[in-house]
Amino acid sequence: MAYNLLKGKRGIIFGALNADSIAWKVAERAYEEGATFTLTNTSVALRMGDTAQLAEKCNSTLIAADATNVADLENLVAESMKVLGGKIDFVLHSIGMSPNVRKGRHYSDLDYNYLEKTLDISAISFHKVLQVCRKMDAITEWGSVVALSYVAAQRTFYGYNDMADAKSLLESIARSFGYIYGRERNVRINTVSQSPTRTTAGSGVKGIDRLLDFGERMSPLGNATGDECADYCITLFSDLTRKVTMQNLFHDGGFSSMGMSLRALEQYEKGLDCDCDSESSETDHKFD
Repeated sequence: MAYNLLKGKRGIIFGALNADSIAWKVAERAYEEGATFTLTNTSVALRMGDTAQLAEKCNSTLIAADATNVADLENLVAESMKVLGGKIDFVLHSIGMSPNVRKGRHYSDLDYNYLEKTLDISAISFHKVLQVCRKMDAITEWGSVVALSYVAAQRTFYGYNDMADAKSLLESIARSFGYIYGRERNVRINTVSQSPTRTTAGSGVKGIDRLLDFGERMSPLGNATGDECADYCITLFSDLTRKVTMQNLFHDGGFSSMGMSLRALEQYEKGLDCDCDSESSETDHKFD
């Protein structure tokens, strides 16, 4: 059901690759709510992904941009304002990638060149987007910027690796830039800490199936789906949340407030008679 929450609003959506992407689902919902927007990703992602189909469905323009490249971002913002006919009302940053995770590097044995790429792609790119938008005065007063995060920014999660560091930095950037942009131009900046979600990027997280099951058992409302995350993002882009900024907003069915649920405890008790000492194998990586 559409409510015209974004009627007349313009935006830029980063990171829609295929129908599993949260950014893809946000774009569909934004279009249903009356928004116009550009879609952007790297040139390689636009060639390999299905984003062109989404652009056709949402009557949107595709603009290739590497979010780690300031010149690309300047062109993206300028072209978006030209195509959309004015300043931007909302931006979605849905970007994350770790070469260390992809290469199977253990957190205690990171490749630091890979780590720099993880931080640049997954977090510093958010700062670059905000800095470019501010310098170009591209976002309207009471505009809204949202980046997607995960609870591993606050708590240690098996297998999440250096992406946890990136998400921590991402959330810090939202707070630091949120103060500046809020005082100057009433622009809101928030992060949404989403439940584990089976996206293309999320599928690369070690133990994702068990993580999804654990989240479902722990959360009183269950895991939040990608579609539900899109609904939440739409409210943050809308005028209904004009005084919400500098927040990390948990959208996880209550998982982040739980210590132990009955469902998770009962499942744990079923395995008490099982000899499953994780320290007995892969000695070098027993705590990964």
